[in-house]
Parts: sequence; C-alpha cells; structure tokens
Amino acid sequence: MIIPDITIAVDGYSATGKSTFAKLVAKEFAFLYLDSGAMYRAVTLFAQENGMIDADANIDLDALKAALDKGLDIHFEHTEDGCKTFIGERCVEKDIRTMGVSSQVSPVSAVAFVRNFVDDKLHQFSAAGRVIMDGRDIGTTVFPNAEVKIFMTARPEVRAQRRFDELVMKGENPDMEEVMKNLQERDYIDSHREVSPLSRAADAYVMDNSDMTLHEETVWMLGLLQGKFGILE
Repeated sequence: MIIPDITIAVDGYSATGKSTFAKLVAKEFAFLYLDSGAMYRAVTLFAQENGMIDADANIDLDALKAALDKGLDIHFEHTEDGCKTFIGERCVEKDIRTMGVSSQVSPVSAVAFVRNFVDDKLHQFSAAGRVIMDGRDIGTTVFPNAEVKIFMTARPEVRAQRRFDELVMKGENPDMEEVMKNLQERDYIDSHREVSPLSRAADAYVMDNSDMTLHEETVWMLGLLQGKFGILE
C-alpha cells in the first residue's frame, strides 16, 4: 500500500496511548516518529536536575530560558531498543517517564518560551517530511496544516489504570489515587493554559480507544488512510 508523504498529527489526553499508537503507525506505514511529549519531559528533567524547580514547584524562568537560549541539546536517537530521547550524550528515556517528572511537566510545558523551543526543534526534525507526531497541540499549533489529524481519548479510569500499569512495569510502586489525581491535574492544566491549550482541531478524527486493542487501533488507522486518500489496497 502506497501512502503519500504526509504529516500525521496525534493529539489527546494523558495516558490515552498516543505515543504507542504513533509508534505503531510509524512502523506499519514507514513514517518517522517524533515524540513531542518526550521533549517537554526532557526539559522538565533538565530543570529539576539543575535546581530550576523548587520544592513548591516554582520554576526559575530566567535560568531555564537562559539554558534553552544557549541551545540545550535534546534529540532522538535510534537504538537497538527503538527511538530514545537524549540530552547531549545521555539517554534519559527512563528518567523522563517517572512520576516525579510527570507531576511537573504540565507547568513547564505551559511556559511560552519552552513551547517555542520545542516547536522549533520539532520543525527541524520534521523537515524531511513523512512524519507522525503526538502531543497536546500538534494539530492545532505545531502542524495546523497536517494532512491527517487524530484526537485520542479514553475513559478516565482506563487511562489511570494504563498509567499505573506503565509505572509498575518500570519498577515503581505507584499509588492509584495519586496516579488519578495527577491525570486530573494534567488534564486541567493542559486544557486551561494560556499558550496552545489542549483542544481538538476542528478537522481531527476522534479515536476513543477505551476498549480497543492495539491491533484494532492499527486497523482503524488503515481504514482512515484508505478512505481519505482513496487507497484500494
């Protein structure tokens, strides 16, 4: 099946499986996968490790802006275990997925200059075209002209269970109540921030994957592409 060189934007709430879905589509249809969420998480980790976020979650905006203006090296590299996020030569893929980072990534990602930094990076990475990217504002802000836009959602209890299971798999000992609270807080912050709030693009296709398997998600995407571009095989 021949799919044109398009940009696919995947947006949606936390723990809806946006990254997993985007990676599946990238592998199945030979697209370059870019994880915008990982970029924001990496900035958050960098700020935490360099004393730019205090115990009360206040961000030292001047220090963070100075670091980003100097050209903080956050990028993706292909490894034997897939595409990983790096800060300089250090792989931070595991570090950015902890609850500690999850609890502070939304306030950091709501900062205008942080969003501009990440958007610039993503546009550089996608210059070659034929990319799929997931995040909160890909179809509305980063790539408003993307040929295909998808907005993913799922029931809150399903999302909380997924995030809980993900953390357990990574060796953490999460509390379900804390996980649910974190998701609710992130939903509110993401949807109400002044800069590029989370919202569904008017021309986005909605996928509620509460009861879908990964195979069913792939089949759903195949049908969407075939219908939109008149692909018969």
